Amino acid sequence: MKKKWLGLGLAAILSASLVAGCGGSGAGSDSEIKIGGNFELTGGVADYGKQTLNGMQLAIKEANDAGGVLGKKIVLVQADNKSEASEAANATTKLITQDKVAAVLGPVTSSNVIASVQIAQDNKVPLVTATGTNMKITVDDSGNVRPYIFRGCFIDPFQGIIMANFATKSLHAKTAVIYIDSSSDYSKNLAESFEENFTKNGGQIIGKEAFLQKDQDFKAALTKIKSLNADIIFIPAYYEEVGKIVKQARELGITVPLLGTDGWDNAKITEIAGAAPLNNTFFSNHYSAEDKDPRVVKFVEAYKKEYNETPSAFSALGYDTALMLIDAIKRANSTEPEKIREALEQTRDLQVVTGVLTLDANHNPIKSAVVVEMKDGKQIFREKINP
Repeated sequence: MKKKWLGLGLAAILSASLVAGCGGSGAGSDSEIKIGGNFELTGGVADYGKQTLNGMQLAIKEANDAGGVLGKKIVLVQADNKSEASEAANATTKLITQDKVAAVLGPVTSSNVIASVQIAQDNKVPLVTATGTNMKITVDDSGNVRPYIFRGCFIDPFQGIIMANFATKSLHAKTAVIYIDSSSDYSKNLAESFEENFTKNGGQIIGKEAFLQKDQDFKAALTKIKSLNADIIFIPAYYEEVGKIVKQARELGITVPLLGTDGWDNAKITEIAGAAPLNNTFFSNHYSAEDKDPRVVKFVEAYKKEYNETPSAFSALGYDTALMLIDAIKRANSTEPEKIREALEQTRDLQVVTGVLTLDANHNPIKSAVVVEMKDGKQIFREKINP
């Protein structure tokens, strides 16, 4: 019996080692560079995935139209993770071991990125998320930097600081209630950062409530929250649930400012909540389409021409992250994953749509953020915050 189990164990180890050795080596051909795209194209946050993918495709199209990279055409091999962590892991495995890509772009949500990082690590292929903001994406639980994992967006603690400062300094809030999606690493991480910085600023958290993704009725918790009479309510979550929460909160007579983070950034939030209920709500974001910076103006025009819609922050981050990877491949002068990884680590002062991007020692970009106000169903630029 022992021999049988020993044999099975050795077989499993051998199989794992073979998969781990399958990372792309100069992925592509003499005429193309294969990049993987692992995105939420269906499921609960499909809009985020599609918007991010659109931004990346625009950047790749522009690069290819300008003659390609290293004399080759970039080919983005897409995989749909269906907005699920297990599917995200499967998609990463397929892109690396079967499609033999040189690097992977995506996924979008933090939970799906976290489900993918070890696969990229084991196969020694760079994975770059445009939008995953959880700290654990690039740094493991022991505090060690994951060598092959990078991101193009600021991290959750920065958003927590931004909104805590905005709540206390701009809205003069003294008390707050936090309402989180307990099924989301993104939501829990942001809540921790907000609470730490809100209390550091002299504020008091007087209540905490939780919901689950795909919940429909939030009125019981909102009734309890209303009774606390807090100055503001912080809801770090995604637009599907946030839209319903905002609508039901206003129906219950909750009129105080509702604050959130970049997960709110989607046109559907207005369809779900209604324009009027969203008045007096604010959220942190990565850029504003109203910015008159020439690079932003040029990007917005190009995106509208390509897709006939205004680009969201997810679109801008997708565009910028593709530019970051393209820049790294050019500087590496190679499609070898290891050389691309080394070049990504050395990203400095790269001018992109959302600002000037420099990666720190933890593979996180140092860049600006904005606070957006919702007014009559439209996003209005409120403040810009530098790191």
